[in-house]
Amino acid sequence: MYRLAAFDMDGTLLMRDHKIGGATLNALHQLVESGMILTFATGRHYIDMKGILAHSGINGYLITGNGTRVADLDGTPLYGMDLPAELVEFVLRTPWQTNASIHLFRDDGWFTDCNDAALLTAHKTSGFQFQLTALDTLPLTGNHKICFIASHQELTELKTQLEQQMGGKADFCFSAVDCLEVLPRGCNKGAALERLSHHLDLTLTDCMAFGDAMNDKEMLSRVGRGLVMGNALPQLKQELPHLQVIGRCEQQGVAHYLQHWLSSPYLTYSPEF
Repeated sequence: MYRLAAFDMDGTLLMRDHKIGGATLNALHQLVESGMILTFATGRHYIDMKGILAHSGINGYLITGNGTRVADLDGTPLYGMDLPAELVEFVLRTPWQTNASIHLFRDDGWFTDCNDAALLTAHKTSGFQFQLTALDTLPLTGNHKICFIASHQELTELKTQLEQQMGGKADFCFSAVDCLEVLPRGCNKGAALERLSHHLDLTLTDCMAFGDAMNDKEMLSRVGRGLVMGNALPQLKQELPHLQVIGRCEQQGVAHYLQHWLSSPYLTYSPEF
């Protein structure tokens, strides 16, 4: 029997209004009552997530910043990893051939020189906002990730540039089709969940996980049971063909799966698409 359930947020739990659906919340509460440990694993910032969970009336361990931060139920930091200062300096001062906006994430918030109010839509539940800042005035230390936001085609071309210039000094992932992230080397949700599991005297085989995007790949592939959302990116489904595909986020597919698992954990699950 699994003892921990890890959930991606956007495209997995959060619906188009950026809130957790009622059926999904009920299922999460049932998991807690059954003794399951809840963990929310996301690219979002810790401050953003605390606001979302407070609004939702649910709590859990937090893996934020795509694995760069891990916190316990009380918000006490358990693990953190930052980008090397020289790498941050290189990214910020190199004239990349792109029109993508650049965003830095630190423990004290989200910093950018792009004043685009549309970026705040996804954070209306928590009220999390960017701080408009000249990026060259920020400290080079204490930055846990850098995000580039633009069209997917432009970011794909930028990713090639970054990989050619930076080699194996950082990891790169698409947390969304329009968001490319630069992360500390070896930092991802799967590695962070392994650290959290060890802290809780568990192993990854004791865990189940749900996700929909490429930043969920390591987590889904390493746990005892990885579940792929019906709305997941095609590339994720192609790279993890052995994992079960469940319902879509907008249909609260996680709730549908959990209701089945809680009542009939040993019976074959058939998703409703």
